[in-house]
Parts: sequence; C-alpha cells; structure tokens
Amino acid sequence: MKLKKGDKVIVISGKDKGKVGVIQRAYPSINKVVVEGVNKVKKHQKPTQTHPEGTIVEMYAPLDASKVMYYDEKAKKGSRLGYKVNEDGSKVRIVKSTGKEVK
Repeated sequence: MKLKKGDKVIVISGKDKGKVGVIQRAYPSINKVVVEGVNKVKKHQKPTQTHPEGTIVEMYAPLDASKVMYYDEKAKKGSRLGYKVNEDGSKVRIVKSTGKEVK
C-alpha cells in the first residue's frame, strides 16, 4: 500500500465519491484506511455508569484503500503513486503524472 497517514486523498467510488480528506489511520495488513470526513457511521454504545442511558457515537469507519487516490493539490485531481530510488540509495514516493516527490 503506497498511501500513508497524513496523505491527502480523494474518494473515487462509493457513497462519498468526490470527497477529499486526510488519512487519519492506515492499516496496510488489511489494505484499509480511515479518512477524515469520509464514511461516517453511528455506533450505539451500551449504558455505563458515566452514561446511564447509553450513547450514540459518530465515528469514521475504515474503507478499502482501492477506493481512494492520492490528491494532487496542483492538478486538483487524483493521481497514482510510484517509487523511485535516488542516487544515494533512498527510496521515495513520486506522483506518476508529474514525477514530483511526495513528502
């Protein structure tokens, strides 16, 4: 998975198609990401001593990494990512369409 925490991504399919957000958490082992402002769900929690009536919490659920693309700020659209090895031997991520490095 080439996406990491902190990357700005755009959703390319599903109910939130076209929304842009920042990755809050990445789960590479199961190929899922949690994006801020996307895939909001309500979770019902049982009553506890602090909340005797129980509560309904809104949270962001993970979605598959194949449904998001890295968002290129300059081009204002999604782009694919790749890898490039520098002369000093370090491996960096690049935007495929422009060839620029990703921080």
